Amino acid sequence: MYSPPQTTAYGWLMLAGILVSITLWSRVARRDERLVLIYIAALAGAFIGAKIVYLGAEGWLHWHDQNRWIELATGKSITGALLGGYAAVEIAKRFLKYPGATGDWFALIVPLSIMLGRVGCILHGCCLGRVCEPSWFTMNDVAGVARWPAALVELLFNALMFGAVLVMRWRKILPGQHFHVYLMAYGTFRFLHEFLRATPDIVGPISGYQIASLGIVALGGFGFWRRRKEQRKWGIFATETQISFRQTVK
Repeated sequence: MYSPPQTTAYGWLMLAGILVSITLWSRVARRDERLVLIYIAALAGAFIGAKIVYLGAEGWLHWHDQNRWIELATGKSITGALLGGYAAVEIAKRFLKYPGATGDWFALIVPLSIMLGRVGCILHGCCLGRVCEPSWFTMNDVAGVARWPAALVELLFNALMFGAVLVMRWRKILPGQHFHVYLMAYGTFRFLHEFLRATPDIVGPISGYQIASLGIVALGGFGFWRRRKEQRKWGIFATETQISFRQTVK
């Protein structure tokens, strides 16, 4: 059994995730200066969404805690970040009149950033799983209680998705749809995995994060359908760059 050490590495790893995303996105932004503003919008939307979903899912439960201000200031949710970031990108693209698809790059950036964040969770001892019988796979919390390794499982899931997206890019599978596929996969995973996480239920056995997860699945499904419709219009095997060019010269 593993007992996570308390460390300040959590904050540094969160910062590293942002820096990695900036580095990757800078390669995309070379082709259009509007992409810089779209990235900034995505980052801002992710932070706002992460806070809103956290407050709705469990933040309000800490209002009477002695350390409530620290809880409310530091609490955030990946599910909210995905919802807020996606919405912000769509709004920014409409405002800037950018017609191209950007999701295939976000499909690489997001899981990699989440992986770094979950390493921070493991080191910091947060985002815990439910209490279970001690076993080779369990992780001990700061009190020495054996728990389901929730943060590690999510890290492994995102590593798997990162690899899957790379394969899809190399083999040109579903171009322009990679982020929609990721959203549907992550939302489904998170909804099911939430039953093994130590988060408060707000509607029967369902947590607020599960409600947000269903929203992620729906958002990914809608985006997939809409992009499929565009690709059928321009050609089923059109890449995101070709779709962007054809829409621009329409």
